[in-house]
Amino acid sequence: MTFKKILVGIGSIALAFTLAACGQSQSSNGSSQQMADKQVLNLSTTDTISTLDNSAASESVSLTALYATNEGLYRLGQHSKIENALATKTQVSKDGLTYTFNLRSDDKWSDGKPVTAQDFVYSWRRTADPKTAANYSYLFDGIKNFSAIQKGKMSPNTLGVAAPSKDKLVVTLSRPVPYFKLLLAFPTFFPEEQSAVEKYGKQYGNNSQDVSNNGPFKVAGWNGTNNTWDLKKNPNYWDKKHVHLSQIKYQVVKSPSTGLNLYNQNKLDVTPLSGTQVANYQSNKGFQKFEGGSMMYLQMNQKRNKALRNVKIRQALSQIVNKQALATKVLRDGSTAPKGFVSTNLSRNPKTKADFATDAYVKSGVTYDSSNAKKLWTQGMKEVGEKKLTLTLLSDDTDQAKTTTQYLQDQFQKLPGLTVNIDNVPYKNRLARSSNGNFDLVVSMWGADFADPINFLSLQESNNPTNNGKWSNSEFDKLIDASQTTDANDQQRRYEDLVGAEKVLMKDQGVIPLYQPSTTELWRPNVHGYVWNPAGMSRGLKDIYITK
Repeated sequence: MTFKKILVGIGSIALAFTLAACGQSQSSNGSSQQMADKQVLNLSTTDTISTLDNSAASESVSLTALYATNEGLYRLGQHSKIENALATKTQVSKDGLTYTFNLRSDDKWSDGKPVTAQDFVYSWRRTADPKTAANYSYLFDGIKNFSAIQKGKMSPNTLGVAAPSKDKLVVTLSRPVPYFKLLLAFPTFFPEEQSAVEKYGKQYGNNSQDVSNNGPFKVAGWNGTNNTWDLKKNPNYWDKKHVHLSQIKYQVVKSPSTGLNLYNQNKLDVTPLSGTQVANYQSNKGFQKFEGGSMMYLQMNQKRNKALRNVKIRQALSQIVNKQALATKVLRDGSTAPKGFVSTNLSRNPKTKADFATDAYVKSGVTYDSSNAKKLWTQGMKEVGEKKLTLTLLSDDTDQAKTTTQYLQDQFQKLPGLTVNIDNVPYKNRLARSSNGNFDLVVSMWGADFADPINFLSLQESNNPTNNGKWSNSEFDKLIDASQTTDANDQQRRYEDLVGAEKVLMKDQGVIPLYQPSTTELWRPNVHGYVWNPAGMSRGLKDIYITK
Protein backbone atom coordinates (compact mmCIF):
# COMPACT_ATOMS: atom_id res chain seq x y z
CA MET A 1 0.00 0.00 0.00
CA THR A 2 1.14 3.53 -0.70
CA PHE A 3 0.26 6.54 1.41
CA LYS A 4 1.34 10.11 0.82
CA LYS A 5 1.06 12.92 3.31
CA ILE A 6 -0.50 16.12 2.03
CA LEU A 7 -0.37 17.94 5.35
CA VAL A 8 0.94 17.51 8.82
CA GLY A 9 -1.37 18.02 11.72
CA ILE A 10 -4.86 16.99 10.42
CA GLY A 11 -4.84 14.15 12.55
CA SER A 12 -1.99 14.62 14.58
CA ILE A 13 -0.73 14.95 18.06
CA ALA A 14 -3.32 14.22 20.67
CA LEU A 15 -5.17 12.13 23.21
CA ALA A 16 -8.91 11.96 22.64
CA PHE A 17 -11.13 13.37 25.35
CA THR A 18 -14.71 14.45 25.64
CA LEU A 19 -17.18 15.66 28.22
CA ALA A 20 -20.87 14.90 28.02
CA ALA A 21 -22.87 17.57 26.23
CA CYS A 22 -26.15 18.21 27.98
CA GLY A 23 -28.38 20.93 29.41
CA GLN A 24 -26.46 20.95 32.66
CA SER A 25 -23.23 19.27 33.68
CA GLN A 26 -21.82 17.82 36.86
CA SER A 27 -18.68 19.43 38.29
CA SER A 28 -16.00 17.42 40.09
CA ASN A 29 -17.61 18.17 43.46
CA GLY A 30 -20.98 16.93 42.28
CA SER A 31 -22.67 20.30 41.94
CA SER A 32 -24.80 21.11 38.92
CA GLN A 33 -23.49 23.63 36.37
CA GLN A 34 -25.98 25.65 34.37
CA MET A 35 -25.60 26.39 30.67
CA ALA A 36 -24.46 29.93 29.92
CA ASP A 37 -27.02 32.18 28.24
CA LYS A 38 -24.51 33.10 25.53
CA GLN A 39 -23.26 30.04 23.64
CA VAL A 40 -20.53 31.76 21.59
CA LEU A 41 -16.98 30.35 21.35
CA ASN A 42 -13.91 32.36 20.32
CA LEU A 43 -11.20 30.36 18.54
CA SER A 44 -8.08 31.04 16.51
CA THR A 45 -6.18 29.35 13.70
CA THR A 46 -2.73 29.98 12.23
CA ASP A 47 -4.04 30.61 8.73
CA THR A 48 -7.20 31.32 6.78
CA ILE A 49 -9.41 28.72 5.09
CA SER A 50 -8.14 27.76 1.65
CA THR A 51 -11.31 26.07 0.36
CA LEU A 52 -14.72 24.76 1.45
CA ASP A 53 -14.77 22.15 -1.31
CA ASN A 54 -14.64 18.64 0.20
CA SER A 55 -12.83 17.27 -2.83
CA ALA A 56 -10.18 20.00 -2.92
CA ALA A 57 -9.39 20.50 0.77
CA SER A 58 -5.98 19.27 1.91
CA GLU A 59 -4.91 21.38 4.88
CA SER A 60 -6.02 21.41 8.49
CA VAL A 61 -7.86 24.73 8.67
CA SER A 62 -10.11 23.90 5.71
CA LEU A 63 -10.68 20.29 6.75
CA THR A 64 -11.57 21.32 10.31
CA ALA A 65 -14.10 23.82 8.92
CA LEU A 66 -15.56 21.14 6.63
CA TYR A 67 -15.83 18.66 9.49
CA ALA A 68 -17.85 21.23 11.45
CA THR A 69 -20.07 22.31 8.55
CA ASN A 70 -20.75 19.00 6.80
CA GLU A 71 -21.79 15.48 7.69
CA GLY A 72 -20.74 12.10 6.35
CA LEU A 73 -21.61 8.53 7.22
CA TYR A 74 -19.79 8.66 10.55
CA ARG A 75 -18.21 11.02 13.08
CA LEU A 76 -15.36 10.25 15.45
CA GLY A 77 -16.16 10.01 19.14
CA GLN A 78 -13.79 9.59 22.05
CA HIS A 79 -10.68 7.50 21.28
CA SER A 80 -11.56 7.41 17.56
CA LYS A 81 -14.78 5.52 18.27
CA ILE A 82 -16.93 5.32 15.15
CA GLU A 83 -20.33 6.93 15.72
CA ASN A 84 -23.23 6.95 13.29
CA ALA A 85 -23.92 10.24 11.56
CA LEU A 86 -25.91 9.93 8.33
CA ALA A 87 -25.54 6.15 8.49
CA THR A 88 -28.14 4.47 10.70
CA LYS A 89 -27.09 0.88 10.01
CA THR A 90 -24.05 -0.70 8.35
CA GLN A 91 -23.74 -4.23 6.99
CA VAL A 92 -20.35 -5.67 5.95
CA SER A 93 -20.05 -8.85 3.90
CA LYS A 94 -18.05 -11.77 5.33
CA ASP A 95 -15.25 -11.22 2.85
CA GLY A 96 -15.01 -7.57 3.87
CA LEU A 97 -15.56 -6.35 0.30
CA THR A 98 -19.11 -4.99 0.38
CA TYR A 99 -20.45 -2.30 2.70
CA THR A 100 -24.16 -1.50 2.73
CA PHE A 101 -25.26 1.66 4.54
CA ASN A 102 -28.81 2.59 5.48
CA LEU A 103 -29.06 6.38 5.62
CA ARG A 104 -31.24 8.72 7.64
CA SER A 105 -33.70 10.78 5.63
CA ASP A 106 -33.97 13.90 7.80
CA ASP A 107 -30.77 15.77 6.89
CA LYS A 108 -30.94 18.68 4.46
CA TRP A 109 -28.69 20.84 2.32
CA SER A 110 -28.49 24.63 2.64
CA ASP A 111 -31.32 25.02 0.10
CA GLY A 112 -33.59 22.65 2.03
CA LYS A 113 -33.26 19.69 -0.33
CA PRO A 114 -32.79 16.29 1.35
CA VAL A 115 -29.37 14.63 1.47
CA THR A 116 -29.52 11.29 -0.34
CA ALA A 117 -27.28 8.35 -1.16
CA GLN A 118 -26.79 9.75 -4.66
CA ASP A 119 -25.03 12.76 -3.11
CA PHE A 120 -22.35 10.37 -1.84
CA VAL A 121 -22.06 8.70 -5.25
CA TYR A 122 -21.63 12.05 -6.98
CA SER A 123 -19.08 13.29 -4.44
CA TRP A 124 -16.93 10.15 -4.49
CA ARG A 125 -16.89 9.96 -8.28
CA ARG A 126 -15.93 13.63 -8.46
CA THR A 127 -13.09 13.11 -5.97
CA ALA A 128 -11.84 9.97 -7.72
CA ASP A 129 -11.81 11.68 -11.13
CA PRO A 130 -8.15 12.53 -11.92
CA LYS A 131 -9.37 15.77 -13.55
CA THR A 132 -10.43 16.98 -10.10
CA ALA A 133 -6.84 16.49 -8.85
CA ALA A 134 -8.06 15.89 -5.30
CA ASN A 135 -5.04 15.75 -2.99
CA TYR A 136 -6.69 13.28 -0.64
CA SER A 137 -8.15 11.01 -3.31
CA TYR A 138 -5.50 8.42 -2.44
CA LEU A 139 -7.61 7.53 0.60
CA PHE A 140 -10.00 5.91 -1.90
CA ASP A 141 -7.34 3.30 -2.66
CA GLY A 142 -9.06 -0.05 -2.09
CA ILE A 143 -12.43 1.00 -3.53
CA LYS A 144 -13.19 -1.03 -6.65
CA ASN A 145 -11.76 0.45 -9.87
CA PHE A 146 -10.18 3.46 -8.15
CA SER A 147 -6.64 2.68 -9.31
CA ALA A 148 -7.74 2.24 -12.93
CA ILE A 149 -9.75 5.48 -12.75
CA GLN A 150 -6.73 7.38 -11.46
CA LYS A 151 -4.66 6.05 -14.36
CA GLY A 152 -7.30 7.17 -16.86
CA LYS A 153 -8.12 3.58 -17.85
CA MET A 154 -11.71 3.62 -16.58
CA SER A 155 -14.46 6.19 -16.15
CA PRO A 156 -15.13 7.68 -12.67
CA ASN A 157 -18.67 6.30 -13.10
CA THR A 158 -17.23 2.78 -12.62
CA LEU A 159 -16.07 3.53 -9.06
CA GLY A 160 -17.36 0.92 -6.62
CA VAL A 161 -20.12 3.05 -5.12
CA ALA A 162 -23.85 2.88 -5.89
CA ALA A 163 -27.18 4.24 -4.64
CA PRO A 164 -29.91 1.58 -5.11
CA SER A 165 -32.33 3.98 -3.39
CA LYS A 166 -32.37 7.40 -1.76
CA ASP A 167 -31.55 5.96 1.64
CA LYS A 168 -29.21 3.10 0.74
CA LEU A 169 -25.53 3.31 -0.25
CA VAL A 170 -23.48 0.31 -1.37
CA VAL A 171 -19.68 0.38 -1.56
CA THR A 172 -17.62 -2.37 -3.19
CA LEU A 173 -13.92 -2.76 -2.39
CA SER A 174 -11.22 -4.46 -4.47
CA ARG A 175 -9.57 -5.78 -1.29
CA PRO A 176 -10.43 -5.71 2.41
CA VAL A 177 -9.66 -2.36 4.06
CA PRO A 178 -9.85 -3.05 7.83
CA TYR A 179 -9.80 0.66 8.72
CA PHE A 180 -12.38 1.67 6.09
CA LYS A 181 -14.92 2.95 8.60
CA LEU A 182 -12.32 5.31 10.09
CA LEU A 183 -11.79 6.82 6.65
CA LEU A 184 -15.49 7.53 6.24
CA ALA A 185 -15.37 10.13 9.03
CA PHE A 186 -12.98 12.21 6.90
CA PRO A 187 -14.43 15.13 4.84
CA THR A 188 -13.06 13.69 1.59
CA PHE A 189 -15.76 11.00 1.94
CA PHE A 190 -18.61 13.40 2.72
CA PRO A 191 -21.49 13.94 0.25
CA GLU A 192 -21.74 16.90 -2.12
CA GLU A 193 -24.84 18.51 -3.60
CA GLN A 194 -24.42 18.15 -7.36
CA SER A 195 -26.75 21.03 -8.21
CA ALA A 196 -24.74 23.41 -6.01
CA VAL A 197 -21.37 22.30 -7.40
CA GLU A 198 -22.65 22.78 -10.94
CA LYS A 199 -24.37 26.08 -10.12
CA TYR A 200 -21.28 27.73 -8.64
CA GLY A 201 -18.79 26.04 -10.97
CA LYS A 202 -15.18 27.10 -10.43
CA GLN A 203 -16.32 29.36 -7.59
CA TYR A 204 -17.67 26.42 -5.57
CA GLY A 205 -16.12 26.47 -2.10
CA ASN A 206 -14.15 29.68 -2.70
CA ASN A 207 -16.23 31.63 -0.18
CA SER A 208 -18.98 31.06 2.36
CA GLN A 209 -21.75 31.96 -0.11
CA ASP A 210 -20.88 29.66 -3.03
CA VAL A 211 -21.16 26.35 -1.20
CA SER A 212 -23.77 23.99 0.23
CA ASN A 213 -23.64 22.58 3.79
CA ASN A 214 -25.39 19.74 5.60
CA GLY A 215 -23.58 19.68 8.97
CA PRO A 216 -23.85 21.16 12.47
CA PHE A 217 -22.72 24.65 11.43
CA LYS A 218 -22.54 26.96 8.42
CA VAL A 219 -19.59 29.18 7.51
CA ALA A 220 -20.43 32.88 7.39
CA GLY A 221 -18.39 35.96 6.56
CA TRP A 222 -15.53 34.27 4.70
CA ASN A 223 -14.80 35.93 1.35
CA GLY A 224 -11.98 33.60 0.34
CA THR A 225 -9.03 35.47 1.81
CA ASN A 226 -10.08 37.28 5.00
CA ASN A 227 -8.69 36.40 8.43
CA THR A 228 -11.97 36.36 10.37
CA TRP A 229 -15.11 34.27 9.87
CA ASP A 230 -17.89 32.62 11.83
CA LEU A 231 -19.48 29.21 12.14
CA LYS A 232 -23.19 29.57 12.84
CA LYS A 233 -25.60 26.87 13.97
CA ASN A 234 -27.28 25.20 10.98
CA PRO A 235 -31.10 25.11 11.32
CA ASN A 236 -31.32 22.38 8.62
CA TYR A 237 -29.02 19.94 10.45
CA TRP A 238 -30.69 16.66 11.44
CA ASP A 239 -29.21 16.67 14.97
CA LYS A 240 -29.50 20.41 15.69
CA LYS A 241 -31.04 19.79 19.11
CA HIS A 242 -27.66 18.50 20.30
CA VAL A 243 -25.74 21.48 18.90
CA HIS A 244 -25.53 23.96 21.76
CA LEU A 245 -23.22 26.63 20.33
CA SER A 246 -25.01 29.36 18.40
CA GLN A 247 -21.77 30.70 16.97
CA ILE A 248 -18.01 30.07 16.76
CA LYS A 249 -15.95 33.17 15.99
CA TYR A 250 -12.63 32.54 14.27
CA GLN A 251 -9.65 34.80 13.79
CA VAL A 252 -6.19 34.12 12.36
CA VAL A 253 -3.47 34.43 15.00
CA LYS A 254 -0.02 33.40 13.82
CA SER A 255 1.96 33.99 17.02
CA PRO A 256 1.47 31.94 20.24
CA SER A 257 2.43 35.02 22.27
CA THR A 258 -0.28 37.07 20.56
CA GLY A 259 -2.76 34.27 21.14
CA LEU A 260 -1.86 34.11 24.82
CA ASN A 261 -2.35 37.85 25.19
CA LEU A 262 -5.79 37.60 23.54
CA TYR A 263 -6.69 34.70 25.85
CA ASN A 264 -5.68 36.71 28.91
CA GLN A 265 -7.81 39.60 27.61
CA ASN A 266 -10.81 37.21 27.30
CA LYS A 267 -10.82 37.68 23.52
CA LEU A 268 -10.05 33.98 22.91
CA ASP A 269 -11.46 30.96 24.75
CA VAL A 270 -8.68 28.62 23.57
CA THR A 271 -5.08 29.31 22.63
CA PRO A 272 -2.10 27.09 21.76
CA LEU A 273 1.05 27.14 23.88
CA SER A 274 4.60 26.65 22.73
CA GLY A 275 8.11 26.44 24.21
CA THR A 276 8.51 28.09 27.59
CA GLN A 277 4.79 28.97 27.68
CA VAL A 278 4.12 25.31 28.45
CA ALA A 279 6.28 25.31 31.56
CA ASN A 280 4.80 28.60 32.73
CA TYR A 281 1.16 27.57 32.31
CA GLN A 282 1.08 23.79 32.90
CA SER A 283 -0.35 24.29 36.39
CA ASN A 284 -3.08 26.59 35.07
CA LYS A 285 -6.62 25.24 35.55
CA GLY A 286 -7.29 25.50 31.81
CA PHE A 287 -4.10 23.73 30.69
CA GLN A 288 -4.71 20.78 28.36
CA LYS A 289 -2.16 18.45 26.78
CA PHE A 290 -3.02 16.07 23.93
CA GLU A 291 -0.58 13.54 22.56
CA GLY A 292 -0.58 10.73 20.05
CA GLY A 293 -0.83 10.30 16.31
CA SER A 294 2.42 12.05 15.39
CA MET A 295 6.14 11.32 15.39
CA MET A 296 9.37 13.15 14.64
CA TYR A 297 11.94 10.70 13.33
CA LEU A 298 15.25 10.46 11.53
CA GLN A 299 15.64 8.82 8.13
CA MET A 300 19.09 7.52 7.18
CA ASN A 301 19.92 7.40 3.47
CA GLN A 302 21.18 3.86 2.89
CA LYS A 303 21.22 4.29 -0.88
CA ARG A 304 23.53 7.30 -0.83
CA ASN A 305 25.82 6.33 2.07
CA LYS A 306 27.08 2.77 2.36
CA ALA A 307 28.06 3.22 6.02
CA LEU A 308 24.38 3.70 6.88
CA ARG A 309 23.59 0.25 5.47
CA ASN A 310 25.36 -1.19 8.51
CA VAL A 311 22.86 -1.97 11.28
CA LYS A 312 25.40 -1.34 14.06
CA ILE A 313 26.09 2.16 12.76
CA ARG A 314 22.34 2.88 12.61
CA GLN A 315 21.88 1.52 16.14
CA ALA A 316 24.81 3.59 17.39
CA LEU A 317 23.29 6.77 15.94
CA SER A 318 20.05 5.98 17.76
CA GLN A 319 21.51 5.00 21.12
CA ILE A 320 23.82 8.02 21.38
CA VAL A 321 20.76 10.33 21.44
CA ASN A 322 19.10 10.93 24.79
CA LYS A 323 15.53 11.23 23.56
CA GLN A 324 14.08 11.90 26.99
CA ALA A 325 16.42 14.87 27.43
CA LEU A 326 15.57 16.13 23.94
CA ALA A 327 11.85 16.17 24.75
CA THR A 328 11.86 17.42 28.33
CA LYS A 329 15.02 19.50 28.70
CA VAL A 330 15.76 20.82 25.21
CA LEU A 331 12.35 21.33 23.60
CA ARG A 332 10.35 21.72 26.84
CA ASP A 333 7.13 22.09 24.90
CA GLY A 334 5.20 19.05 26.15
CA SER A 335 6.82 16.60 23.76
CA THR A 336 7.59 13.10 25.06
CA ALA A 337 10.21 10.43 24.42
CA PRO A 338 9.03 7.80 21.88
CA LYS A 339 8.36 4.14 22.53
CA GLY A 340 8.77 3.30 18.85
CA PHE A 341 7.92 4.52 15.37
CA VAL A 342 4.14 4.23 15.86
CA SER A 343 2.99 6.83 18.35
CA THR A 344 1.25 6.13 21.62
CA ASN A 345 -2.52 6.67 21.98
CA LEU A 346 -3.17 5.69 18.37
CA SER A 347 -4.32 2.06 18.48
CA ARG A 348 -5.04 -0.67 21.00
CA ASN A 349 -4.85 -4.46 21.19
CA PRO A 350 -8.30 -5.85 20.26
CA LYS A 351 -8.13 -8.38 23.11
CA THR A 352 -6.17 -6.78 25.94
CA LYS A 353 -6.73 -3.11 25.05
CA ALA A 354 -3.03 -2.46 25.60
CA ASP A 355 -1.52 0.43 23.66
CA PHE A 356 0.07 -0.67 20.38
CA ALA A 357 3.26 1.24 21.26
CA THR A 358 3.54 -0.80 24.46
CA ASP A 359 2.95 -4.17 22.74
CA ALA A 360 5.49 -3.35 20.01
CA TYR A 361 8.11 -1.78 22.28
CA VAL A 362 11.73 -2.69 21.50
CA LYS A 363 14.00 -1.11 24.08
CA SER A 364 17.13 -1.10 21.92
CA GLY A 365 15.32 0.88 19.21
CA VAL A 366 14.72 3.97 21.35
CA THR A 367 17.00 3.64 24.38
CA TYR A 368 19.84 5.98 25.36
CA ASP A 369 23.05 4.04 26.00
CA SER A 370 26.16 6.08 25.29
CA SER A 371 28.73 3.39 26.10
CA ASN A 372 26.97 0.73 24.02
CA ALA A 373 26.51 3.23 21.18
CA LYS A 374 30.26 3.85 21.03
CA LYS A 375 30.92 0.12 21.08
CA LEU A 376 28.45 -0.50 18.25
CA TRP A 377 29.93 2.44 16.32
CA THR A 378 33.47 1.10 16.57
CA GLN A 379 32.35 -2.34 15.44
CA GLY A 380 30.27 -0.94 12.60
CA MET A 381 33.00 1.36 11.31
CA LYS A 382 35.42 -1.57 11.30
CA GLU A 383 32.93 -3.67 9.32
CA VAL A 384 32.54 -0.95 6.64
CA GLY A 385 36.27 -0.24 6.56
CA GLU A 386 36.08 3.38 7.70
CA LYS A 387 37.83 5.35 10.46
CA LYS A 388 36.15 8.70 9.86
CA LEU A 389 32.73 9.64 8.56
CA THR A 390 31.11 12.97 7.65
CA LEU A 391 27.31 13.19 7.46
CA THR A 392 24.98 16.06 6.61
CA LEU A 393 21.88 16.47 8.78
CA LEU A 394 18.95 18.01 6.88
CA SER A 395 15.96 19.67 8.54
CA ASP A 396 13.59 22.66 8.38
CA ASP A 397 14.67 26.20 9.19
CA THR A 398 12.19 26.83 12.04
CA ASP A 399 13.45 27.69 15.51
CA GLN A 400 12.37 24.32 16.87
CA ALA A 401 14.03 22.46 13.99
CA LYS A 402 17.27 24.37 14.53
CA THR A 403 17.21 23.58 18.25
CA THR A 404 16.66 19.89 17.46
CA THR A 405 19.43 19.63 14.86
CA GLN A 406 21.94 21.42 17.10
CA TYR A 407 21.19 18.96 19.88
CA LEU A 408 21.48 15.99 17.52
CA GLN A 409 24.78 17.29 16.15
CA ASP A 410 26.22 17.51 19.67
CA GLN A 411 25.04 14.00 20.49
CA PHE A 412 26.16 12.40 17.23
CA GLN A 413 29.63 13.88 17.38
CA LYS A 414 30.28 12.02 20.62
CA LEU A 415 30.83 9.00 18.36
CA PRO A 416 34.56 8.73 17.51
CA GLY A 417 35.47 9.91 14.02
CA LEU A 418 32.02 11.29 13.18
CA THR A 419 31.50 14.82 11.88
CA VAL A 420 27.95 16.09 11.35
CA ASN A 421 27.16 19.19 9.32
CA ILE A 422 23.75 20.85 9.74
CA ASP A 423 21.65 22.06 6.81
CA ASN A 424 18.47 23.88 7.87
CA VAL A 425 16.36 24.84 4.86
CA PRO A 426 12.74 26.01 4.21
CA TYR A 427 10.06 23.33 4.63
CA LYS A 428 9.36 22.93 0.91
CA ASN A 429 13.06 22.61 0.13
CA ARG A 430 13.48 19.98 2.81
CA LEU A 431 10.58 17.98 1.40
CA ALA A 432 12.00 18.17 -2.13
CA ARG A 433 15.51 17.19 -1.09
CA SER A 434 14.23 14.37 1.07
CA SER A 435 12.08 13.01 -1.77
CA ASN A 436 15.03 13.24 -4.18
CA GLY A 437 17.39 11.45 -1.79
CA ASN A 438 19.61 14.52 -1.46
CA PHE A 439 20.60 13.96 2.18
CA ASP A 440 22.50 11.67 4.56
CA LEU A 441 20.25 12.16 7.58
CA VAL A 442 16.91 13.99 7.53
CA VAL A 443 14.52 14.90 10.34
CA SER A 444 11.02 13.96 9.19
CA MET A 445 7.54 14.20 10.68
CA TRP A 446 4.46 12.06 10.25
CA GLY A 447 0.96 12.82 11.47
CA ALA A 448 -1.52 9.96 11.05
CA ASP A 449 -4.46 10.30 8.63
CA PHE A 450 -6.42 7.65 10.53
CA ALA A 451 -6.03 5.76 13.80
CA ASP A 452 -4.38 2.56 12.62
CA PRO A 453 -0.69 1.51 12.90
CA ILE A 454 -0.57 0.75 9.16
CA ASN A 455 -0.65 4.50 8.49
CA PHE A 456 2.80 4.74 10.08
CA LEU A 457 4.27 1.36 9.19
CA SER A 458 3.40 1.40 5.49
CA LEU A 459 5.79 4.35 5.12
CA GLN A 460 8.70 1.96 5.57
CA GLU A 461 7.68 -0.63 2.98
CA SER A 462 10.44 -1.15 0.43
CA ASN A 463 8.40 0.31 -2.44
CA ASN A 464 6.81 3.23 -0.58
CA PRO A 465 7.88 6.59 -2.08
CA THR A 466 7.85 8.13 1.40
CA ASN A 467 10.60 5.70 2.45
CA ASN A 468 13.29 8.22 1.52
CA GLY A 469 15.99 6.40 3.48
CA LYS A 470 15.49 3.31 1.29
CA TRP A 471 15.56 0.92 4.24
CA SER A 472 14.35 -2.48 3.06
CA ASN A 473 13.54 -5.66 4.97
CA SER A 474 11.77 -8.66 3.44
CA GLU A 475 10.38 -9.90 6.78
CA PHE A 476 8.88 -6.47 7.43
CA ASP A 477 7.33 -6.35 3.96
CA LYS A 478 5.82 -9.82 4.38
CA LEU A 479 4.17 -8.87 7.68
CA ILE A 480 2.72 -5.67 6.21
CA ASP A 481 1.43 -7.61 3.21
CA ALA A 482 -0.17 -10.27 5.43
CA SER A 483 -1.96 -7.56 7.43
CA GLN A 484 -3.59 -6.38 4.21
CA THR A 485 -4.31 -9.72 2.56
CA THR A 486 -4.50 -13.09 4.32
CA ASP A 487 -5.08 -11.59 7.77
CA ALA A 488 -7.03 -8.49 6.76
CA ASN A 489 -10.35 -9.81 8.08
CA ASP A 490 -8.90 -11.31 11.29
CA GLN A 491 -8.61 -8.40 13.68
CA GLN A 492 -6.25 -10.04 16.18
CA ARG A 493 -3.94 -11.72 13.66
CA ARG A 494 -3.70 -8.48 11.70
CA TYR A 495 -2.80 -6.60 14.87
CA GLU A 496 -0.08 -9.14 15.65
CA ASP A 497 1.30 -8.77 12.10
CA LEU A 498 1.64 -5.04 12.66
CA VAL A 499 3.23 -5.48 16.09
CA GLY A 500 5.70 -7.89 14.49
CA ALA A 501 6.47 -5.42 11.73
CA GLU A 502 7.15 -2.61 14.20
CA LYS A 503 9.53 -4.87 16.13
CA VAL A 504 11.44 -5.75 12.97
CA LEU A 505 11.72 -2.07 12.08
CA MET A 506 13.05 -1.11 15.51
CA LYS A 507 15.44 -4.09 15.91
CA ASP A 508 16.97 -3.30 12.53
CA GLN A 509 16.84 0.45 13.26
CA GLY A 510 15.22 1.27 9.94
CA VAL A 511 14.46 4.75 11.31
CA ILE A 512 15.30 6.57 14.54
CA PRO A 513 12.25 7.87 16.45
CA LEU A 514 13.27 11.19 18.07
CA TYR A 515 10.29 12.52 19.97
CA GLN A 516 6.52 12.46 20.02
CA PRO A 517 5.07 15.98 19.67
CA SER A 518 2.16 17.10 21.80
CA THR A 519 -0.46 19.78 21.41
CA THR A 520 -0.66 21.99 24.49
CA GLU A 521 -3.44 24.55 24.88
CA LEU A 522 -5.22 26.77 27.39
CA TRP A 523 -9.00 26.29 27.53
CA ARG A 524 -11.59 28.24 29.44
CA PRO A 525 -12.62 25.92 32.29
CA ASN A 526 -16.30 26.52 31.48
CA VAL A 527 -15.96 25.17 27.91
CA HIS A 528 -16.98 21.51 27.72
CA GLY A 529 -17.78 18.79 25.19
CA TYR A 530 -14.73 19.12 22.94
CA VAL A 531 -13.67 15.86 21.27
CA TRP A 532 -10.01 15.48 20.35
CA ASN A 533 -8.63 12.49 18.48
CA PRO A 534 -5.04 11.51 17.66
CA ALA A 535 -5.64 11.01 13.93
CA GLY A 536 -7.98 11.94 11.12
CA MET A 537 -10.36 14.71 12.11
CA SER A 538 -8.84 15.57 15.48
CA ARG A 539 -10.98 18.59 16.35
CA GLY A 540 -14.63 17.79 17.05
CA LEU A 541 -16.62 20.97 17.71
CA LYS A 542 -20.19 19.75 17.37
CA ASP A 543 -20.84 18.89 21.04
CA ILE A 544 -19.17 21.88 22.70
CA TYR A 545 -21.18 23.84 25.24
CA ILE A 546 -20.42 26.64 27.69
CA THR A 547 -21.47 26.76 31.33
CA LYS A 548 -21.89 29.78 33.60
